[in-house]
Amino acid sequence: MSSNTVSAVLEKLIRLLCLTDFPCGRGSWRKSTGGIEGAETEDTDALLDLLNCPHSPWHHEVSWSPQASGLREVAVLSPERLHKDFIYKYFKTLHIVDKGVSVVDKGLLKFSKLEDLVLSANKISEVPADNLPRTLKVLELHANWLPHLISLNSDKHPHLQHLGLSSNPLGHNGDSSNLSGRHWPQLVCLDLGDCEFQEQKALLGDLKTLPCLKRLVLEGNPFTLAPSYPGLTVDSLPQLSCLDTTWISFEQQQCFRGLAKMSDLIVDQVSATVTVGRVKGIPDPLRSGNEKATDFPVVTYSYFVSYEFFSHQSTKVDNDLSFDSTHVAEDNSSDTDPQSDRKCQIEKSEPETHGHVSRYSTCQLVWSEIMDFSDTRVHIIRDLAGLKKFLKGGFYLRIEEEKVLSWPAAAEDLPGAKPGQKVKERKGGKGRDSPIKSGSTKEKSKDKKKKSVPELVQDAPIRRNLGSVHVPLQSLIKVHKLHVICEAEILHTESEVKAAHETPQDLGKKIKEDKRKEDTESKRRGGSSAGQKHGTVWSKGKGEGGRDYDEDAHADNTVSVPLMTVEFSVELEKWHSASEAHQRLMFSQQMS
Repeated sequence: MSSNTVSAVLEKLIRLLCLTDFPCGRGSWRKSTGGIEGAETEDTDALLDLLNCPHSPWHHEVSWSPQASGLREVAVLSPERLHKDFIYKYFKTLHIVDKGVSVVDKGLLKFSKLEDLVLSANKISEVPADNLPRTLKVLELHANWLPHLISLNSDKHPHLQHLGLSSNPLGHNGDSSNLSGRHWPQLVCLDLGDCEFQEQKALLGDLKTLPCLKRLVLEGNPFTLAPSYPGLTVDSLPQLSCLDTTWISFEQQQCFRGLAKMSDLIVDQVSATVTVGRVKGIPDPLRSGNEKATDFPVVTYSYFVSYEFFSHQSTKVDNDLSFDSTHVAEDNSSDTDPQSDRKCQIEKSEPETHGHVSRYSTCQLVWSEIMDFSDTRVHIIRDLAGLKKFLKGGFYLRIEEEKVLSWPAAAEDLPGAKPGQKVKERKGGKGRDSPIKSGSTKEKSKDKKKKSVPELVQDAPIRRNLGSVHVPLQSLIKVHKLHVICEAEILHTESEVKAAHETPQDLGKKIKEDKRKEDTESKRRGGSSAGQKHGTVWSKGKGEGGRDYDEDAHADNTVSVPLMTVEFSVELEKWHSASEAHQRLMFSQQMS
């Protein structure tokens, strides 16, 4: 459509300058030389004041060209010069930003003196070199839809000094071969930031042919995530003065000298180190229960942090922790050791359309106020474009709880161990009392160790997501290190929410009702109940009549939203010198 062409947009902007309307142009408002002066005529100085005064209604703030205000002054001083050819040749700089331009047409050739053309944030998918004035020195095409540089590949613009191509889907179909010195012999500044170039060596090989290149922007491309960036670029292009936003020093050039000559070096591979540190704020499972306790089943709780990461190969860093790489599928039974304080799992997620995303879990810990996982894992990624896409979306950290019910091996011989009975929740399985009693004191003393810890059979683990938080990772595309403290709200079960909204009166009634049931059961059995012996999990005092309840926890009906915090960091490996890269190369060769 003609309305989307750059020439149509420029014609509209020129009309908005009102070059033939008051106070510009030839009109009855101008004083004529030797003519009769009327009350409605103004001299040239007065007309210029109306044009330039910030408070004047005829003052225009024009941002698309610095020559626009000068052209309006010409329309006041010499309106007879305002013919189309003069107007087109008057402009040397045009900034057409976010105007919906989709076509660079031949109408742009009318601006034959144009030197600076900015067409950022438009919808341009092709830039025919034949439609650009040969006088161009600056061409900025940031944030458009350019899929390739074939149409721009021409030797008709030998004077071009700045070419901005950032934030375009470039990097495929041999685009780097179109950035050679044969086409751009005087190019000084090249901006390729936030494109999709993946083959670092191929791109640098073509950029070497640009004889005048001094400033280069590459950050945001997939290959810049690799350890070899920026060292390989600095050593491959010694004529550079500035890379991205950093001036290149002589010391930096010396530090990376020789890196480009390491032919066996793997440069298009990323090593990401993910660390999960301390977690705070996980609620104590002993305080969250509100059910009458019994000896069996024994309940053990463990906690871990899980996340999904884009990776081809993952290695857990040994932190002197026990490591179990056995696959554990959520909601499926697995053999676990309830006495083990820590265990680790790697869970494969559902296949993702954009690459290999796997779920990783930290070691499992029993509850404490501050749980230090110190879980570090190194991920190797070869699909750099897929990694960039993954980092843009970020991922979720999940704090999860695993609950395991343990029953005596001979459950039918033990009273109170029926599956339908309510459970006594214990943290970590510590402090269990044996339900087996001996009739003889002598026999009890003899077999104390055997009968104090009965053999237990575990049910399938029950997992629950305590809370999750989204971690944005987009900053890693330009900054190789990220350290954050994430906050996640606790997801409560329906019973916990109901208990949190109970009033002190409700708690008192519940305590009375439970005690009445216990007394009835005690009379029926002729002895004390297990519930009387151990008390309720959430009760703080004596438990009679609800008088000694935790007044601080139930002072009012308002429920605060507790937060869990997770220390989390991601660091992309970077080589700081050629010697460091050589050491990594020797190490990888020894390992292979």
